[in-house]
Amino acid sequence: MSQKSEPISAHIQETTLLHPAIQAWKIYLRDQGRSHHTLKAFSADLNLLESYLPTDKQIGQITTADLENHLYWMENERDVPCSPKTLSRRITSIKSFFRWLFESGVLKSNPADPIIQKPVASRLPHALTQSEYRLALEAARAIRDGAKADPRPLVLFQLVLETALKKGECLSLMVEHLEIDDPKNAALHVRYSNPRYRYKERRLPLSQDWVEAYTDYAQQYDIKDQVFPWSQRRLEYLLSDIAEEAKFEKNISFDSLRWTSAVIDLSKGVDPDNIRQKLGISKIQWRDVQERLHKIAEEYDYTLS
Repeated sequence: MSQKSEPISAHIQETTLLHPAIQAWKIYLRDQGRSHHTLKAFSADLNLLESYLPTDKQIGQITTADLENHLYWMENERDVPCSPKTLSRRITSIKSFFRWLFESGVLKSNPADPIIQKPVASRLPHALTQSEYRLALEAARAIRDGAKADPRPLVLFQLVLETALKKGECLSLMVEHLEIDDPKNAALHVRYSNPRYRYKERRLPLSQDWVEAYTDYAQQYDIKDQVFPWSQRRLEYLLSDIAEEAKFEKNISFDSLRWTSAVIDLSKGVDPDNIRQKLGISKIQWRDVQERLHKIAEEYDYTLS
């Protein structure tokens, strides 16, 4: 039995109605550090189940058939259309809720366990081809050395291309997270304040070329604490400036650079587990990511060793 779920689940039993059980689950999720967006989405999914079932239905009386009928109703009979992506999320919400009740000892069996998750066929992520990321790098250097004399696009672009940092990780990056005293062995540390995301923490190498670009940038903008002391939107514009300078028809995003960084490593024969750790994802997430990386490599003409 989970230590964290005991104080909450102790107040509910098999005879508890669905509504108070959902409220207890929301408290549990909040205590686990789940985001407001997640709480709102999961709550809405379970409230929909509550509205479908009889009002006097106890959680111990809910069967697999009840859940299957509810999902069928959402997908085929409800007035409001349910997209495959939304249906997949609602199945996840239901399975998570009943798994929590079962693992907390409230229910003797899990009625949602036999429910089959329906994966959503997602589009292939965008990435840069080998010629495109080289042109983008040249464009970023041109912005730094040209009339604008702005080193920010280059420092940001090259950092994400080398480390595959997420947008939020770039915004959270502090000067104290950088090890650049020895440019030949430079690295950065990705830190998370929430213990729930400690598995995402990692140490990533930095090139000497990036350290030199960063040093000039830090002097020009008097960087003391936050490595990128600008808004999320401003950072996005910096990448857009590169795309414009390179005369790309498509934009450059943090996500496309992350995928590009990973597929470059894959084409160089980097150990797959090292790529996974670089991305800061779990081994379960890696299964899907690795498959998509191979498709990206084929789509964008990367030769795999």
